[in-house]
Amino acid sequence: MAQQKSIYVCQSCGYRSPRWLGRCTDCGAWNTLVEERLAPARSRKGHHASPDGCTPVPLANVDVAATPRQRTAIAEFDRVLGGGLVPGSVVLIGGDPGIGKSTLVLQAVAALGNEERPALYVSGEESPEQIKMRAERLGLADKAVWLLAATEVETILERLRSIRPAVLAIDSIQTMWVGELESAPGNVSQVRECAARFVRWAKETYVPTLIVGHVTKEGAFAGPRVLEHMVDTVLYFEGDRSHAFRILRSVKNRFGSTNEIGVFEMTERGLEPVGNPSAHFLAERPRGAAGSVVAACIEGTRPVLIEVQALVSPSVLANPRRTSLGFDPNRTSMLIAVLEKKLGIQLFGQDVFLNAAGGMRISEPAADLAVAAALGSSFLERPLDPELVVFGEVGLAGEVRGIQHALLRVQEAARLGLRRCLMPQTNLRQIDGVPEIERVGVASLNEAWEVLFGR
Repeated sequence: MAQQKSIYVCQSCGYRSPRWLGRCTDCGAWNTLVEERLAPARSRKGHHASPDGCTPVPLANVDVAATPRQRTAIAEFDRVLGGGLVPGSVVLIGGDPGIGKSTLVLQAVAALGNEERPALYVSGEESPEQIKMRAERLGLADKAVWLLAATEVETILERLRSIRPAVLAIDSIQTMWVGELESAPGNVSQVRECAARFVRWAKETYVPTLIVGHVTKEGAFAGPRVLEHMVDTVLYFEGDRSHAFRILRSVKNRFGSTNEIGVFEMTERGLEPVGNPSAHFLAERPRGAAGSVVAACIEGTRPVLIEVQALVSPSVLANPRRTSLGFDPNRTSMLIAVLEKKLGIQLFGQDVFLNAAGGMRISEPAADLAVAAALGSSFLERPLDPELVVFGEVGLAGEVRGIQHALLRVQEAARLGLRRCLMPQTNLRQIDGVPEIERVGVASLNEAWEVLFGR
């Protein structure tokens, strides 16, 4: 009898090695290689995405209208998905523990289930009683949702063939396991194989599937990186559990815009969509406070106004602190260097704290000018106009560069009642038809400084 072979698999990246290594040669992680028994090779003949998957079809003959999207009645969730769930699509949802992943998934599937085809919620972490308690709190106890507490994939697939649900939810993929593999649930091989079988089933039956995934302390999905490549859409929950706001961000979407966001508020009745996030983010903005400025950002296709706060104070440390929350620390250091070099503002002996209020994360360079204005306002102790909105990219030479979607930013500012806009000179010529707001164009940081603080 032939001896069963084994292989060592990195639990961080999925790298496979024939022998044990103290450090993964692919991702560099230490002590992450775990021995796994190789399952006997089995034939995959006959598995394909759909009954017609092996027959070439002319592109012009493909009927997209035959597979309309299914809306969940959760406006912000549908927005992030690109208009609703596509039949047969697989959506992976991740986020920190307790941020609201299971709550959102339960609300979404409850909106799609009906008496003829109920929704199926498969839980590997909670009992049906626990899920029922959450459903009662959310007001969903009478919805057409069936519960299944199981973790063995083949058992789940058998139940799916008999129920044929309208939508499937898996909570979570790290608790699922396949009997043919000897490794424990949550292992790289288990996660990859379980996800592959659910994806294959979704494509064959055209049933939209929501999969909840755990994340590591670094914020990445636990398990192999290939997990994100196998699914159609990847959504990340952002936000602090101590704050009421939650941000659902799309980082991959085969059926819609990437980097789209949905804003939710955690309430006693679950996650409530926030239709006007700009008004919520600016609701508690202090007026007349130095270091506070409104930045106009674009998240996916949506303009959002965010308050940027800066605090600059003398440091008693040999190395002054540079703390940035919601903004790239490297870009913050670059802007500080530009301010020191081009404007002569001496920040080398100052502690600098930067914060995007409301738990937002600003990733686009269009917020550079707003950050520079907030830093200058705090350093000079000069409050800015509370009805001013600022946007523009700052270069290393101190120039203010033009950005995209300037008209959307100005329109959003005018809709929120702001009356003045500081923006790049190159974008000023592109905007017309917004008489409610005064627009001031600048080509450099020196010009912006004269507008904001005078000579």
